[in-house]
Amino acid sequence: MIKINKDLIFSNFKRPVLIAEISGNHNGNKKRFLKLIESAYANGADLVKIQTYEPDDITLNIKNKKFKISSGIWKNKYLWDLYKKACTPYDWHYDAFKVAKKFKKVLFSSPFSIRGVDFLEKFNTSIYKIASFEITDYKLIDYIASKKKPIIISTGVASLQEVSKAIRLINKYHNKVIIMHCVSNYPTKLENTNLSNIKILKKKFKKNIIGLSDHTNHIYSSLASIPLNVAVIEKHFKIDNKKTLDSDFSILPSQLKTLKNSLVSIHKSLLAKKTDNNEFNIKHRRSLFANLDIKKGERLTENNIVSLRPRIGICSSNYFKILDKTLKKNVKKGEPIFKNFINNY
Repeated sequence: MIKINKDLIFSNFKRPVLIAEISGNHNGNKKRFLKLIESAYANGADLVKIQTYEPDDITLNIKNKKFKISSGIWKNKYLWDLYKKACTPYDWHYDAFKVAKKFKKVLFSSPFSIRGVDFLEKFNTSIYKIASFEITDYKLIDYIASKKKPIIISTGVASLQEVSKAIRLINKYHNKVIIMHCVSNYPTKLENTNLSNIKILKKKFKKNIIGLSDHTNHIYSSLASIPLNVAVIEKHFKIDNKKTLDSDFSILPSQLKTLKNSLVSIHKSLLAKKTDNNEFNIKHRRSLFANLDIKKGERLTENNIVSLRPRIGICSSNYFKILDKTLKKNVKKGEPIFKNFINNY
């Protein structure tokens, strides 16, 4: 269990925590960025994640083919140009954390540099996220871990060995780590979500909490992960169908709200315990009654006993057990038959 505050607890024994990821859906517009955060909280997000970087935190401003994306939805974009458009400028963070405070919710981030970590520390951030592509940046991971705050780490492009190395590095400081299964295809096709990896992560990292970072453009995979007992579900979030860098693998407010309501209800049904109604319903099972007037010493036969509701006397499951046995007393038609009525029962 990892407790952030009284309302936010990551645990295998509680319903999954829902994270809305803003990413580049702001399209470089601060007003839109703040509206995304507000809408995410209003539509069920337990906490919201942003990204803390500017392009020089991630790459170099070089325009040759080694710095150009060769496939996918960002094909032919240079890394610098992509990150310049997708980044969350540092000065936007001040108002973002004000929005979180207004909603009394948690806002956190993925920093992509030491500079980013130091900046987030100014806001006393309570949790960090390490993105999939940074899972081998041991200097960054070590620095984040040194802050001794809970860490969510994505595994989209990592082998189990690489995940293990990153966890061991964090474990020098603590083990408040949430490991997220994810597929780093944008968007991820349903047939490629590979949710069975959640079971593998649970088996391999028994001391850690496991979650799902879902890059599909729907909520089906997220819903399918709930019976696998994930503790966290993260979805990229958009406020409308306007084309943005990440809109192809993001969900709308109505979908976020549906996901939240569904995960609460599904989790409740998976943990459902025996209710008081069971005892009530058992009383309405069948029991054995006299189908005719039966005299003391008379044998019980198919003709003089019958199985009917409700359960008053002997349960109907004893039907064959009492056939050919005799009664100790007279029983009138319609009366239930009890064990103490029967000889040699």
